[in-house]
Amino acid sequence: IERLPSSGPFPQADISLHGDLENALGAAPAVDVEERFRRALADGRDRDRAAGRTLDGPHRSDLVVRHRPKAMPAELCSTGEQKALLVGIVVSHARLTGEMSGMTPILLLDEIAAHLDAGRRAALFSILEELNCQAFMTGTDAALFSSLEGRAQFLTVDHGTVGPTEDP
Repeated sequence: IERLPSSGPFPQADISLHGDLENALGAAPAVDVEERFRRALADGRDRDRAAGRTLDGPHRSDLVVRHRPKAMPAELCSTGEQKALLVGIVVSHARLTGEMSGMTPILLLDEIAAHLDAGRRAALFSILEELNCQAFMTGTDAALFSSLEGRAQFLTVDHGTVGPTEDP
């Protein structure tokens, strides 16, 4: 999240994991927590089998997001602020991945333009170009992508076939 400017269309977020394993790691050495968890998984196999799923583990932890500039939990933010936080997290991750590996990830952003106002949409398109990444953006309203004309390839999915869009 530090990869985002402190001010801009996508606010910085503070991210943490909250769950039993994280709590245990705060109170005991990781090697002890790992051993207890290994034993709990082994001891719980019959219970997990009966449930048809693993009942305990890191998948039970919650991702907790806070709007850093407002010092507010994401769940108390407006829907628009939550969407901006999520886009900021995705963009920050893509930027960090690119910096660390030399290759930005391919992004799939489903109905992203419909969820952003015009200013944030323009900012996102600019950031994606700056990242020089491959991004697939879906949407049902072509007008929301009109500012990308000449800079992006437009495709239409119709009855299971994909082809070039005639008038983006």
